[in-house]
Amino acid sequence: MSRDDTAALRDTELEKDRARYGLIAVVMSNVAIAGVAVFGVWRLDGDKAVIVGVLTAAFTAVSSMTTAYLGIKAVSNTARSIALGSAPRREPARPAAKDPAPEAGSGSAAPAAEAPAPPAQRAP
Repeated sequence: MSRDDTAALRDTELEKDRARYGLIAVVMSNVAIAGVAVFGVWRLDGDKAVIVGVLTAAFTAVSSMTTAYLGIKAVSNTARSIALGSAPRREPARPAAKDPAPEAGSGSAAPAAEAPAPPAQRAP
């Protein structure tokens, strides 16, 4: 293995470890939030208005934590792929096939393609 291959392998392993431990941290925090919410609901002894508030706050915290992790991970992966040059590249659209060029001496030139007219302006 060359040095570049070894460095790429280390970078890949490091990225896998970051993803794995980041996901574990998010899952553990979501479980902790859910546990606190369940404990809070259990201690409230049926006060429905407060229970709704606790569950709403817990759901908001869990969804925010998960969305933030996934968003940051997606941006990180995109930035990494761009930095490494492995981003998919778009090829420009190819121009339509042109009419064959007229033969020399035929005396007639092919008509040029007309550009579309701009939209008419409205009067005030």
